[in-house]
Amino acid sequence: MSEKTEFCNDLFNLERFETREVKIGITAIGGNNPIQIQSMTTTDTMDTLGSVEQSIRMIEAGCELVRLTAPSKKEAENLGVIKKELVKRGYDTPLVADIHFTPNAAEIAAKLIEKVRVNPGNYADKKKFEEIDYTEASYRAELIRIEEKFTPLVLLCKEHGTAMRIGTNHGSLSDRILSRFGDTPEGMVQSAMEFIHICRKNDYHDLVISMKASNTLVMVQAYRLLVKTMKEHGMNYPLHLGVTEAGDGEDGRIKSAVGIGALLEDGLGDTIRVSLTEDPEFEIPVAQKLVQKFQKKIDYKLKYSSKNNFDFFHYNKRKTKALINIGGSNTSIVFSDLSKKEKIVSTNFFGFGYSYSEKLDKWNISDQAADYVYLGDHTIDFEIPGTLRLVQNFETWKKHKRADAYPLFTLEEYHQNKPEGIAFLLLDLDSDFTVSALPTRNVIYVAETKKSQKTQIIRKFQHELAEYENKNPVILKLSYHLEDLETLQLYASSDAGIHFIDGFADGLWITAPRSLVDLNSLSFGILQATRTRISKTEYISCPSCGRTLFDLQETTAKIRERTAHLKGLKIGIMGCIVNGPGEMADADYGYVGTGPGKINLYKEKTVVKKNISEEEAVDALIELIRENGDWIEPNK
Repeated sequence: MSEKTEFCNDLFNLERFETREVKIGITAIGGNNPIQIQSMTTTDTMDTLGSVEQSIRMIEAGCELVRLTAPSKKEAENLGVIKKELVKRGYDTPLVADIHFTPNAAEIAAKLIEKVRVNPGNYADKKKFEEIDYTEASYRAELIRIEEKFTPLVLLCKEHGTAMRIGTNHGSLSDRILSRFGDTPEGMVQSAMEFIHICRKNDYHDLVISMKASNTLVMVQAYRLLVKTMKEHGMNYPLHLGVTEAGDGEDGRIKSAVGIGALLEDGLGDTIRVSLTEDPEFEIPVAQKLVQKFQKKIDYKLKYSSKNNFDFFHYNKRKTKALINIGGSNTSIVFSDLSKKEKIVSTNFFGFGYSYSEKLDKWNISDQAADYVYLGDHTIDFEIPGTLRLVQNFETWKKHKRADAYPLFTLEEYHQNKPEGIAFLLLDLDSDFTVSALPTRNVIYVAETKKSQKTQIIRKFQHELAEYENKNPVILKLSYHLEDLETLQLYASSDAGIHFIDGFADGLWITAPRSLVDLNSLSFGILQATRTRISKTEYISCPSCGRTLFDLQETTAKIRERTAHLKGLKIGIMGCIVNGPGEMADADYGYVGTGPGKINLYKEKTVVKKNISEEEAVDALIELIRENGDWIEPNK
């Protein structure tokens, strides 16, 4: 029996949400078409040759739609020149015009290329971060004004067979939407629906919809709510997925996979863009690897119907009882695993955040220090840091019974020995056991499935625990045989991220044939990306485009070098005013390009220093952080 929901076909079996097909030049999105990969150029759109050559590099890397910025009429007109040159060279990949603030540029682009992207937050609305108290009459008047401004583009797209993406961004909701709905997923959905209704009024349906945010929880909740809302109105437009301003390197890949993956795990999504602060052709292989995860055949069909009514549109942490420092109001914990080592020595602990100083005879503990380490059948003969706890298999633990160690039982071992103290219980979710019969006294569950498609199996366990009002803490144990680090990052982030977004798990334990450093960093990265445990500075960095007014990659690296020790601080690094300050969302500080070689600095969404030279801007940012009491000196 399938479990129908408001946002996906089946909570307990992966089925793709069927959307209408939208033709975009030689390709199509939605329907039965495979998930399309796209990206965006970083060149100046007036640089015809540079834009053409970068587009070709993207296409040859596997990009199936190429987006270019069109901030004014002249760039929009040059899209036609770029298109002709690409066709002349034998490339007919569809082009997309990215429009902000300029309806006349969108109307030009609609006649020249295959698709136009508009942002409802700034296409016809104002954005001054003002709270306005609208009456019903004044709000309705604003909607009429928007319809008058947007309808000409709709009619042009309909006439020329041009597709359109209505792309809502969390950080650029209009003052009007913010005044009525707040900075919420509900506001994002309403912003898009206003534009969708105008399109439908004109019998225009070549639409793709997106709900992007840099906060993965907001992004996932907004897409889910969008699908629910579309279903209520008899709509099924294709979905473009993306986490905006995800950043670079490991952080960008983890954050993108957490957000995009959480939706793909439930069959949502028809095209994706992985937004990295890197050259766009490097985004493509990352997106391809993530999509490949969902092309594997699923070898099970769950027959389960839930009696629970979970809220998937707002964050709700599962209520659990606290055992040791797990569950209850404790932050999510991280496991490391030394069970495969031939011999365990103190230097092994460096791999998960601990280093021992012989000179000082003390342990140094990093901000990303694992909370538990599994030793398997090993023992150790040295003192460990006071913040770390050991877990051993039952037989080894029984022989030694260290005060700082806890046993890990299989279900069979537990029933045979019936321990009194706190214990970890390994649960194979692929086996047959009755959740209602699980021991509950002093037990922390370690839940594991060997299936490649893990989400629905873990979710079934979550619902069964709720059904029987079981409040024991749960550690997710994810095991992989993947040797490629990037693939591991994407798969684990997708598998684990959705459950932390939905408030289920109390900890994470990842095993794979990679170094302890890699696995520990990945675990903390997933918790950071889901806002579950903050262990480092967060950078909300846009992926660069033709509007960018400075070298984003170089600048991000400089800012990261100076501020990486500021745990919990969020810094937005935006290439232009389109992406800042709104797109910085909930950043504490912002570094935004305002003109060639000129930077504005923000404290939250308020500009506090204007037109600083690029050469002095990083130092000025550090000084601003100092002035506001958020600076701490790095450890030497």
